[in-house]
Amino acid sequence: MRALIVDDEQMQIEGLVHHIRWAALGYEPPLTARSGDEALAVLAEADVDVLITDVSMPGMTGIELLAKCRSDYPKFSSLQTVMISGYDEFEFVQEAIHLGAKSYVLKPIKTEELEEKLVAFRDSLEKKKRMEQETVMLREKVTESYDVLQERFVKDLIDGWIHSDDLLDSWRRLLDLPEGEWRATLFLFGYDRPFPTGPQDAKERIVLSEALLNAVKLVMSGYPGTYIGKTGADEAAVILLNATPADRVKLEKQLAFVQDVLKEQHNASVTVGVSRECRTWPDIPQLYKEVRHMMAGARMAGNGQILHFDRFDMNEYHDFRLREEYIPEIVKLVNGGEDEKAAAYLDHALERILERQPVSFSYVQAFGMGLLSELARKGKQAKESDAEMNVLMWQKLINCTGTEEVRGVVLDYLMQVSRLKEQDQTAGQHHLIQKVARYLEENLQDNVTVKQLSEQFHLNSSYLSVLFKKEMGRTISDFVQEARMNKAKELLRDPSIKVYEVAEQVGFQTAAYFTFLFKKWTGTTPQEYRDYHYSS
Repeated sequence: MRALIVDDEQMQIEGLVHHIRWAALGYEPPLTARSGDEALAVLAEADVDVLITDVSMPGMTGIELLAKCRSDYPKFSSLQTVMISGYDEFEFVQEAIHLGAKSYVLKPIKTEELEEKLVAFRDSLEKKKRMEQETVMLREKVTESYDVLQERFVKDLIDGWIHSDDLLDSWRRLLDLPEGEWRATLFLFGYDRPFPTGPQDAKERIVLSEALLNAVKLVMSGYPGTYIGKTGADEAAVILLNATPADRVKLEKQLAFVQDVLKEQHNASVTVGVSRECRTWPDIPQLYKEVRHMMAGARMAGNGQILHFDRFDMNEYHDFRLREEYIPEIVKLVNGGEDEKAAAYLDHALERILERQPVSFSYVQAFGMGLLSELARKGKQAKESDAEMNVLMWQKLINCTGTEEVRGVVLDYLMQVSRLKEQDQTAGQHHLIQKVARYLEENLQDNVTVKQLSEQFHLNSSYLSVLFKKEMGRTISDFVQEARMNKAKELLRDPSIKVYEVAEQVGFQTAAYFTFLFKKWTGTTPQEYRDYHYSS
């Protein structure tokens, strides 16, 4: 186990290094850092299990350090954290616990207390490691079952979870898959009626689901290059790789046999869809979408069919994707602020549209007009200037004479929408942080925590802290401290208000601590400040 101690006071660090029985507790000698930035540099290079950090440090506070660890270093998601704080800083410790800190200790630190926490952390992490080891053992057991592996492979391939050549190569080794590029065909078997609903039908659901998969395995698994798996409770798929024309004909003759078996044994009607052949494995998820769409449309004309995906189906599916997938996905990406992905997906959509033969320019132009209409409608652009932009872009689309012109107009529109959203977002953030600042100034006596602020303004507390510092140039705690001191100066000019009353009105529980901070801030005690200004 390895700990990192972060504190701007060297004596505090040395005390923890020398007085904690690190080796006896099962820890290596601790790493140390004097600031949040120095700590992040250490974390980037070293493996650390436990973070011990002071709350109040110049520059980056302990809370900001913890927030940055959570956001920028996913490998430290299970980092055990102890916050060191003074009694008056407890409100900030609460925020740290909200960010994931496991515990805190008050100054002056009691060695026994910290050691107890270190032991608890070690025990917790050891239990987690044992669970991880058990998971590894379980995975090894799973690899012993070829059927389980094959089903998982089919499901992952169809769902698009196999997204790299390296990952595919690992599957090649496990299942002895063919080398090189594949010629792939997909066969999809699906019940024509949904399973009965209700708790009393759970057994029937399981029986029908397993019956479908078993029937498909019985008939199809004897053919070379077949990989079989479930794609849902009422679906099973077969991926056929590198089949000869003769093998494919033989296999297709068995499709009706699967239907007959399930009809006889379970009185269940099954439709079978046969895809086109593709030449690259990343296209297999697309085959699945095409076949499912074909089967859904064909079921309206009757059940128990055997369907082959052809050119007519391809054109119909293109129209379906244009209406139900391409345009909604681009609008979703734009509204989500993912402008680069939206532009890339636009290129992808245009490529797919142009694959159709023959393809007319008017079809491409209609796509551009449909996309602009959806962006204008769902982007909720109500300002007069936005309406003018929409009309101008529409006119440009009408005047286009080629596909590249359409692409350019739509991309230009995406850029303008993005710029307008960014301007609105910046203005909204400025307005929001000004409201937060006013709220803090009006509630100085209440000791408002960052967590309470985040709940009040419906924001994530870490995001609020970052946004506030970006807008105001200082942390929330620094802003509150400055506001308290400025308010205290104002109140001290009134001799009728006692010093302890001033302390209470600006949020300090004791006049002594108020006096200490006021002198640290202004160089004079509250009474000295009052005497000077009163005499003036």
